[in-house]
Amino acid sequence: MTHPAPDFLPGLELSRLLYEEAVRPLLDEAHPGLRYAAARVGTGSEVLGFDTPRSADHEWGPRLQLFLTPEDAARHTTALHALLRERLPKEVRGWPTHFRPATADGPIGHMTPTEGPVDHRVDILETDRWLTGQLGPGATAEEPSAADWLAMPQQRLAEVTGGAVFHDGPGALTAARRRLTWYPDQVWRYLLACQWQRVSQEEAFVGRCAEVGDELGSAVTAARLVRDLMRLTFLLERRYAPYGKWLGSAFARLPGTEALAASLRAALAATTYPDRERHLGDAYRHLATRQNATGLTDPVDPALRPYHDRPYQVLHAERFTHALTATLTDPALRDLPLTGGIDQQTDNTDLLTRPGAPTF
Repeated sequence: MTHPAPDFLPGLELSRLLYEEAVRPLLDEAHPGLRYAAARVGTGSEVLGFDTPRSADHEWGPRLQLFLTPEDAARHTTALHALLRERLPKEVRGWPTHFRPATADGPIGHMTPTEGPVDHRVDILETDRWLTGQLGPGATAEEPSAADWLAMPQQRLAEVTGGAVFHDGPGALTAARRRLTWYPDQVWRYLLACQWQRVSQEEAFVGRCAEVGDELGSAVTAARLVRDLMRLTFLLERRYAPYGKWLGSAFARLPGTEALAASLRAALAATTYPDRERHLGDAYRHLATRQNATGLTDPVDPALRPYHDRPYQVLHAERFTHALTATLTDPALRDLPLTGGIDQQTDNTDLLTRPGAPTF
């Protein structure tokens, strides 16, 4: 007999209930005095607040992470797993705490009822080891270097600083999340300069492709520019941009983006070059004004203009690049090419989710 699914709860709320109603009482009883952090961070749509009932089909449910010091992890991990396996409740608010084992046919976790021990998803981790695995070795430094910051994927930064921490006895996880909340000022300026440079490299191609009869190429270039402008908006709003699946959803939550979003949608929907150029131009002016409002540089004229002697209307976005690079005082950034951080160099998901992985 198939039972109806319980009422949907956002995953972070389900994790909180798992901790407060089940895990914390067990730890208080069996391991009084144990210093740990309890959180739901890292991968998973619920960490960024985008989970829906559809999410329940894989890697979603009553999940939690317990972060320990290396000494306590070595001393207590085995006993903690055994405790939770034997004594966790079988469900939280109707959602099973047991996850079926991964198989070749089903390699991803899925909740399923059990009458026996619980194969739970309460991960027991060392804080620094987990941070390094998510973001690379610079994540545990008191002051990550510019190179460390540029190597950290924004999706991973969003996952580490998002979600929720329900308890933090040692304080190390909370301190790391605070350090990683946003880029240092000089890194931020450099990334903004590089994002404007990306726009400048292709803004004229929308018109040039159309001029030679390549409407498909013009549309593809416009779509690339739309994505670059969306990511530029995240930088201007001091928010980490998630990867493609959630980019539009997260963009819609940024403040003051309604008019900009309308221009970007219209540019994507346009079937002729003049319409495409007009809507992109509206977006360029909007973001140029937004850039000026940051006060990071002297104001730069946001008006459109021809692309040199050619008729295509562009922003000449490199003007904003030059204004920003003129404010760089950190030699570690000032002398770099305008290639930016890892997200500005590649959109390869397999690379961006494996910090430090070889690229060849």
